[in-house]
Amino acid sequence: MAATGDEQRPISTLLIFAAMDSEALPIVEHFKLSPDDGSLFLLGVPWIRYHGYYKDLNIYVIYPGKDRDFGINSVGTVPASLVTYATIQALKPDLLINAGTAGGFKVKGASIFDVFLVSDLAFHDRRIPIPGPDKYGLGRRQSYPTPNLVKELNIKVCKLSTGDLLDMSPQDETCILANDATIVDMEGAAVAYVSNLMRVPAIFIKAVSNFVDGETSIHEEFEQNLQATVVVLQKVVAQVVEFINGKCLSEL
Repeated sequence: MAATGDEQRPISTLLIFAAMDSEALPIVEHFKLSPDDGSLFLLGVPWIRYHGYYKDLNIYVIYPGKDRDFGINSVGTVPASLVTYATIQALKPDLLINAGTAGGFKVKGASIFDVFLVSDLAFHDRRIPIPGPDKYGLGRRQSYPTPNLVKELNIKVCKLSTGDLLDMSPQDETCILANDATIVDMEGAAVAYVSNLMRVPAIFIKAVSNFVDGETSIHEEFEQNLQATVVVLQKVVAQVVEFINGKCLSEL
């Protein structure tokens, strides 16, 4: 297929979405981005945005911030969808990157601190056992193809399954494995839904912080490895941004 006009234009505005401050701030610090003045969103939402320039790129990093009622990171598909939609609407990025941590399956070959570029995304907790709506519930989508990026960085590629939960019930596990997923998260497929809706190409970079089929408690292993995982994540995001700089979409 021939590249479209948009795909042949150099990437200028890059939006990086992360679900948590711990995932976003190492990227912010690496690129020396500055905090937003608060004028982008008029509803007084807690969403946090940073902005700056790196070589030829106009870079924005945004994350949902702390929930006002509970005081913790606003993780999950609902905040991710809202923030992604509003930010795309306001900034009109050329490319979206969802950077974050994920749980990995030992049985699928994932290791702690592995970093993956996601090829396919689906949900595992939107179970609608009716022919037709069942496919909508799964919401299978693909990320923007980046064969040159994968080759240049020698980065692993896998499928991702998304759900609004940190633990994994037997029914969840069945759905995740049916999705052929190597890793799981709490926002990727929702971001893919919005990017597809808004016709903005998106790629997904995920670093494994814990196993979902290991012997250790998922939440304990996640908390134990989080800080080291986000360091690895930041390094790969920086390599990806360096590769993107000066290129058009069709060169990725």
